[in-house]
Amino acid sequence: MTAAKGRFITLEGGEGAGKTTQIRRLTERLRARGLPVVTTREPGGSQGAEEIRALLVSGDPGRWGAVTEALLHTAARRDHLERTVWPALEAGQWVLCDRFFDSTMAYQGYGLGLGRERIAALQALALDGFRPDLTLILDLDVRSGLRRAAARAGGEDRYERMDIGFHERLRDGFRDIAAREPERCAVIDADADADTVQARVWDAVATRLPVPTGTAAP
Repeated sequence: MTAAKGRFITLEGGEGAGKTTQIRRLTERLRARGLPVVTTREPGGSQGAEEIRALLVSGDPGRWGAVTEALLHTAARRDHLERTVWPALEAGQWVLCDRFFDSTMAYQGYGLGLGRERIAALQALALDGFRPDLTLILDLDVRSGLRRAAARAGGEDRYERMDIGFHERLRDGFRDIAAREPERCAVIDADADADTVQARVWDAVATRLPVPTGTAAP
């Protein structure tokens, strides 16, 4: 399966990096250029995957073992691809996804210590060789990100409540992923106000993908 018609952009990063805000703003800019855009998220993005999400993002931080957790994320991802992402791409839409397989590699592979090989084997089964056209990794100091995340409302805070060492390994993991795949990944300095980060995100997208000129962006 390849993104032959639409484009698939993923946003990644640690807790509180600002992915939700930036995916909304990027959606607005792409639509202003006449592009059909679908926004989605992981874990989630399809009915079955959303049901699995509820098991992963709430409750006690230690409720799952690392392998079980990785398997749950991978099962949710396959359902999300089959029911949401691939049909949208085949229809010629641009799909923007808040987290994708790099989060499983970073969170479970690096953060929880499963390692790259085991996570890569799971992803090979789920993805059938599919990759994003572009991955934007929002990079932010761990403590700053956790302070931002703590200010949000809502109960989906299971990962936020993991220890600081986990979050440091997580950030290092995302940086290592970007270093291994520089053609696919762009690291965005997220230690700034939302407008500045938006400009950095847009520069990466416009530089790496063929975005129509269309109407002037907001």
